[in-house]
Amino acid sequence: MRVSTYVSGAVRQFSYWFAHGTLDYPLLEGIKYTGEILQEESSFAEQAYAIFMNNLELDEDGSVLNYKYCEHRAAQYIRNYFDSDYKVEPPFDFWETELYAVSKDSYQK
Repeated sequence: MRVSTYVSGAVRQFSYWFAHGTLDYPLLEGIKYTGEILQEESSFAEQAYAIFMNNLELDEDGSVLNYKYCEHRAAQYIRNYFDSDYKVEPPFDFWETELYAVSKDSYQK
């Protein structure tokens, strides 16, 4: 089984905007979350990707139903990480921030 082309496209688009510093404009306008800070504090990026992926909803054909919502939730995390005065609404549920392991067999292939 492979992820759908729509999931692949959603992750590609999210990655592109993340790398260019234009994620969920204007929420992150003025927040410098790319470049050197990314090398020094990469755990925030790991958490943002987890939030994006954990919120992703698909229909029976594998089409992504809520891309912008997922992007926004990840951006809210980034904004709060760099701006402690920013309050995430609604607050994150525990399942949104879970970090899941890669299957042990995946490193063997």
